[in-house]
Formats: sequence, C-alpha cells, structure tokens
Amino acid sequence: MTDADGYFGESVAATYDESEGAEFEPAVVQAAVDVLAGLAGDGRALELGIGTGRIALPLAHRGVPVHGIDLSRAMVDRLRAKPGGDGIGVTIGDFATTRVDGKFSVAYLVFNTIMNLTTQAAQVACFRNVAAHLEPGGRFVIEVMVPDLRKLPAGQTVVPFHVSPTRWAFDAYDVATQEMSSNYIEVVDGRGEYHSIPFRYVWPAELDLMAQLAGLRLSERWDGWTGEPFTSESGRHVSVWEKPATQPLV
Repeated sequence: MTDADGYFGESVAATYDESEGAEFEPAVVQAAVDVLAGLAGDGRALELGIGTGRIALPLAHRGVPVHGIDLSRAMVDRLRAKPGGDGIGVTIGDFATTRVDGKFSVAYLVFNTIMNLTTQAAQVACFRNVAAHLEPGGRFVIEVMVPDLRKLPAGQTVVPFHVSPTRWAFDAYDVATQEMSSNYIEVVDGRGEYHSIPFRYVWPAELDLMAQLAGLRLSERWDGWTGEPFTSESGRHVSVWEKPATQPLV
C-alpha cells in the first residue's frame, strides 16, 4: 500500500541513509559529483528523485545551483534537516511529468531511480520532460543497473541480494513484462516486517530509443562514474544523452 509519498514514506525515509550506506560512501558520492559538476559547468542542475540529498547537497556545495523534484515529502524533510538543505529548491511531484521554471545544463537520475517509473510510457514521458527542461547542448544523465537476468535459471524468478539473521532482501522479476520488485523482510523485536517496492527494469538500448523519441542523442556510456568502459560484463551503466545545440532541419 502506498500513500502520498509513494513507496518512500516515513518508514523508509527514517532509515534510508543508513540502509543504503554504501551509496553514501565519500568516494562513491565524490565520483558522481565530479561528473555532474563538470557537465553542469556554469549552469543549473535538475535532480529527478532528489530524495534526502545524497548527491544534491555536495553538488550544491561545489557551487552548482540545484533544483530537485521528488514525490516523497518524507524524504525531502530529511534533506531539509541537513546542513545546506534549506537552500535547495524542491518541487513536490512525479518527476515524469512535473515541470519547474527555467532551463538546466544537466538533469540526472541516479541509483536506479528511473526504474521507480513502473511503465514504459512513464519512462518515455520522463525523457520528454527532461528534454523540455534542458537548454540546447544540455545533458541528461542516468545511473542504472543492467538487468541481472543471467542469474535466473529456467523457472526461477527471484534473486536474493541480502541475507542476515535480521534482514532478508530479494528481487523478483517478471521477464514477460519487465516488471520487478525489491522485497524486504526485517526482524524487529522478534517480529518480521515486510515491505515491497515495485520497479520496471530497462535495457540500455531501450533507454537510447526513449532518448531518441525525446530528441536526445547518446553522448557517453560508462561502467560507472569513473569512466571505465561499458562492457557485456558491466552490472550497471552511467549514460549521458545530449540535447542538440541546434535543431536539425526538416
């Protein structure tokens, strides 16, 4: 069941930074911020799914004006409570369709957030929304996993990714629809608590077609934020699409 905050309500927001601790490691954050600051240049940055400010805060500290879009007030409240958080503008809404004022030199979706849009139509709408916000020559950056279907033997639909005495977590896939979910069981005071978050996994080539429909073209694709080559063994990718500086003649 969801509420006005979607699947990232108070219960998730309260422990989000700790539960995703590896993503908050300084080296991980710094690598992403270095790339985004370089792409932003003297312009503004738009973060879709700004959350608790893991990337937005250090990017703003680098002197890049950042504006965010997020559906979850609970997550944004965590951002606001952090030093510098009250200086970042945030618009509450669905980042596939929500519009904000002004143009941006870079827009970005990190840590699989594109998959929070659970239909292909919504993901296509997101690309078009970003294209409308970008200035000519602006860039759209997505960091997302490569679907891990090679771990699925015939007939299996579940891949565990965390097992401990007090926490179990697994991804469930429907390869016919590209629907998936991340599922968590937490043991608190001897009682199990379960929650599930739906996603739609998406392939690199499919993202490129979405970009093309939005008038963007692929500029870069790396294995990660440090610019290593993307290969068939890569478990994720950081992709950069560019809005042409001039529109082609028809």
